[in-house]
Amino acid sequence: MDLDSLIKILHDESLSCVILKKDGGIVKCYRRGIIDLFELLKNSPQTLDSAIIADKVVGRGAAALMALGGVAKLHTDVVSRPALELLQQSGIATSYDVVTDNIINRTGDDICPVEKLTSQVKTAQEALPLIEGFVANMAANNKNK
Repeated sequence: MDLDSLIKILHDESLSCVILKKDGGIVKCYRRGIIDLFELLKNSPQTLDSAIIADKVVGRGAAALMALGGVAKLHTDVVSRPALELLQQSGIATSYDVVTDNIINRTGDDICPVEKLTSQVKTAQEALPLIEGFVANMAANNKNK
């Protein structure tokens, strides 16, 4: 399977992300944001190692997770400039349809919270504890609802 096939699956099935693992297996992600990538990195890091990914939106947080996971190649519909810099710094071959200054949050009135949270970090490794805190906080808030 090639990258064009992954992109077709991404859009035909309305996924947030589709991953071609190095063993040829495919992982489909349905949730918005970074949660699927975060959980894969934590619970199944071999999934990302040398993987090829087609994604809809990649901000700095997702880029950091992909870099930490050892992703080989990425195509995204939209990428932020800070994410693109991090992807390039990490040696991930990246193609995209649109590059933007920042990823916007779901309500469209501010910068994505993870993009904002990781804006000052220089490396993917520095971003990880910030992302872990964000995910933990999100989980705690969901439990209280």
